[in-house]
Amino acid sequence: MNNETPIRITVGGSSLNATLSNNPAARSLISQLPLSLDFSDFGGQEVSARPPKPLTMEGMPSGESAPEGTIGYYTPDHVIVLYYTDVPRFTGIVRLGRIQGDMSAFRGWSGSQSVTIERR
Repeated sequence: MNNETPIRITVGGSSLNATLSNNPAARSLISQLPLSLDFSDFGGQEVSARPPKPLTMEGMPSGESAPEGTIGYYTPDHVIVLYYTDVPRFTGIVRLGRIQGDMSAFRGWSGSQSVTIERR
């Protein structure tokens, strides 16, 4: 397996290219793709949704920071998180990958929106 897996994240009329890392949690997510999930805003910094199955945490750190554009997983809630602002290191955050491009499609949501994550 190469270092990163290219994916596409689609919300509304916007598609963003992204990559998933070569780590156990990201590989666990890749095995569930394609996914269409209802993401909701949390705290004006991220949108999140629960995947059908929890991701593998074996060999993953107990916490990391999440710079803007990070695809992460918040282990206490078992949710995939798309960070549209910088979040400092926090126990429970693990990085799965990175979104390239403008994160504005994720800002200012009220309610949930369907987001599709698929390999490209």
